[in-house]
Parts: sequence; C-alpha cells; structure tokens
Amino acid sequence: MSGEAGDGTTSGRAPLPDSRAAAGGDPDGEAPEGYGTLYVVGIGPGLPDELTERARRVVKEADCVIASNLYQAFLRENGTLPPEADQEAADQELVRSSMGKQVELAREAFERVRDGQDVAHVSGGDPNVYGKSDLLFTMAEAEEATDVPIEIVPGVTAGLSLAATLGAPLSNDFCTISLSDKWRGWEEIEEKLHAAAAADFVIVLYNCWRDYERAIDAIREARHDDVPVAIVNDAGRGDAGRNVDGETYTLTTLGEATEHDEEVGGMGTSILVGTHETEVWRNDYRPYLVTPRGGRDVEDF
Repeated sequence: MSGEAGDGTTSGRAPLPDSRAAAGGDPDGEAPEGYGTLYVVGIGPGLPDELTERARRVVKEADCVIASNLYQAFLRENGTLPPEADQEAADQELVRSSMGKQVELAREAFERVRDGQDVAHVSGGDPNVYGKSDLLFTMAEAEEATDVPIEIVPGVTAGLSLAATLGAPLSNDFCTISLSDKWRGWEEIEEKLHAAAAADFVIVLYNCWRDYERAIDAIREARHDDVPVAIVNDAGRGDAGRNVDGETYTLTTLGEATEHDEEVGGMGTSILVGTHETEVWRNDYRPYLVTPRGGRDVEDF
C-alpha cells in the first residue's frame, strides 16, 4: 500500500498540495524512499455496511493497525481484521489505542512510517468530526514530523448515521456542536449554541453526557419548545455498541427533552434538535423526522 500514495495521489483523485515542497522540501512532493504512509481511517459508526470500501481496504492492507478495543471488535465482526485467535499469525501488527496513550501512539506511528510501514490509525465515525485527524497533524507539528506522509480516509459520522435512522432531518442547513469542555469553556460552547439556535440550523449535539441539560436550556432561549428533538444512542451500531439496549432513539420536544435523562447514555448518545420547519411524519410503519429544504412542493422537483 505504501506505493499507492507516494506521490500524494490515489486512483481517481487529484494530487494534494504538498506542504513540504512549499516549505523547501522535495519539489516533487514525494515521500523519502522506503517510507510508508500514515492513514487516519474513519470506520463509521461500527456496523459493516457503513464502512467504506476504501477504509476496509486500507485497514486490511496496513502493516500496523492502531485501534481501541471497541473498534477492533467492529473490524473483526465485519472480517476486516482476522479473528482474535488468528491475529498473532497474521502478517499485520495490531496496537491497542486508549485515550491516555494518544501522544505516545502518534510518535510510534511516525516512526513506523519512517521504517517503511503503512499504518492505519483508526477513528470512529469520521476523523474530521471530533475524531483523530487534528491530533495527528498537531503531533506532526510538535514532533517536527513533516516528513511523514498523512492521508485521511473519511467515514460516516454519527450525525449522518442518526439522520438516516430518523428519516430526513438534515435536508436543510445544519451544524454539529460538541458539548465536551475538555479544551474550551462552557461560555464558548453556550455562545455557539445561541448562534446556531438563532440562525435556525438543525443542531446535532455530540458528547451529550456533558451538560446536555444546559445545552437544551441555551437552545430554548431562541427556539420554541414544540420543535422536535431526537435522542439517539449508538447510531448505526445496532446491538454492537456500548448501550445495553442497542441502538435506540426517542422522539420528544425541546421543552420536554431534559425529562429523558435515562435516555442519555454516555459517549454513544447524540441529540438532534430540529427547527420550526422540522416535523414528525408517519407512514404505516413508524414515525420519522423530516426537515424540508424549504418552500417547495412536489411540482418543484
């Protein structure tokens, strides 16, 4: 696989701008001979059908895969990784990722690439949506690892997966906001919530185990209590996620959203807040959430 991206190009893709050339590096944008590539791979929510073919191929062919226990389980379930009993015999090294080891693992990945290995650093969902891509670039800067080729392999993020479960709630303008205050204060988060609510975006909240009640209260300052809200656990994971009840969703309203504490289960919980145009639509089987693109009848299509 290392030859696949040596010139910054993959099949059917235009070459990416090469920052090393702009900074006085190789004018052809080619990695040093013998280098591999660091792939930051989004594997989607977890179920096999929501893993892209490119992500599957990159993980299967990598010399080293860095992934958490949960993501390893997902990748074994769909056959991308061999069964645990066969891993040692496979021509591929598997490294367990954990929250406390991210800096150390980034350094290890850089060295492996310099030694000629292709490394698949696995991120749930999409690496660019609260995933691992920014960490690897930040670490490359801090470690002066600008010689290490990096490619991002996109995946289905939770907001898109839950939207598919709910129907068509993101058919108009929407945004995502993380409630994690690990790197920023609540005042900044609240400011974004107020702005998104006032601008009438459909809002998808990530990291909802942190202050979701405060987030709902902030949105209510600019949005009516009767707009639909969906609380979704383990979107796109079926029974394979952390939630004991598997993938679940609860439809409620903004005014009653904070009455559902038992539905907010942790890192796998996302909350979608609709707009005044979002409506609950039912067919003969179940309810859906639909946000129309706005002002259109069937004849307009």
